[in-house]
Amino acid sequence: MSDYKIHVIDVKNNLKNYIWLVEHLASQDVAVIDPTEAHLVLDYCRQNQLNLAQIWLTHWHKDHIGAVPTLLNEQPNLPIYGPREELSKIPFLSHPLHNEQTFKFHELELDVIAVPGHTLGHIIYYSEQIHSAFVGDSIFAMGCGRVFEGTFEQMFHSLNRIAALPEKTELYCAHEYTLANAQFAIGIEPHNLALQERLDHVESLRMLNQITLPTTVAVELATNPFLRANSLEEFTRIRQLKDLA
Repeated sequence: MSDYKIHVIDVKNNLKNYIWLVEHLASQDVAVIDPTEAHLVLDYCRQNQLNLAQIWLTHWHKDHIGAVPTLLNEQPNLPIYGPREELSKIPFLSHPLHNEQTFKFHELELDVIAVPGHTLGHIIYYSEQIHSAFVGDSIFAMGCGRVFEGTFEQMFHSLNRIAALPEKTELYCAHEYTLANAQFAIGIEPHNLALQERLDHVESLRMLNQITLPTTVAVELATNPFLRANSLEEFTRIRQLKDLA
C-alpha cells in the first residue's frame, strides 16, 4: 500500500455519492472510480497536483458515469474501464471488461469480479496488493444495492462472492448510506452486540459529518444482515423488507 494512496471526494449530493481515487504516489497518476461530477474530479486533481490517468466504472447508472463525457472532452485519450455487459449503456468504454479479467494501473493488478443484481453487468475491482475492493453499489456498509435489473438469486450469489474475499479486504462503497443501513440492520438483529456497537460508532461519526467508509469484509460478516443471511429465502425476505423501509 505504500506505493499507492486512496483519496475520496464527497459529492455532497442527495444520493450521498463518494468518488474514490487511487493514486500511484511515484507518478501522482490517479485512477478515478465512478465519477459523478466532472468539475469535482478536475478541481480535486488540480488542487492536489494529480494526473488523471484512468477511469474505472462499476455500472451504468448516471450517478456513477455522469462525469465521463466532460472528462473525455478534457482528455480524449483517457482510458475508460467498465463492464462489457453494459457497453450498450456506456458506449464510451475504451476497455470493456469481463468477469475474472485482470488489468494494471502501473504495477497495481486489478481483478474484475462480476456481481450482477443491482444491474445485470455490475462489476467490482479487487486488488490483493492493497487489500481493497471498489464495490460500487453491490454492497454497502450493513447494506446492499437494490435489485433493479437482476434477480434476488443473482444478488445473493454476488454478495457471497464478496464475502469470500479475504476478511481484511477494505470495501470502498459508492454511497454514505451507513447510518440508515445500521438502523435497519439493528431491527433485523436486535441482539447482535457487534451491530449495537457499530450503530453507536456510526451515529457518532455522522453527528460530526465524518465519513464511515471504507468498511471491511470482516466487519460486514459480523454486522451486515444481507451478508449474514443463511439462505436465498432469508436474503430475499430481508431485501424486500428494506425495499419497504
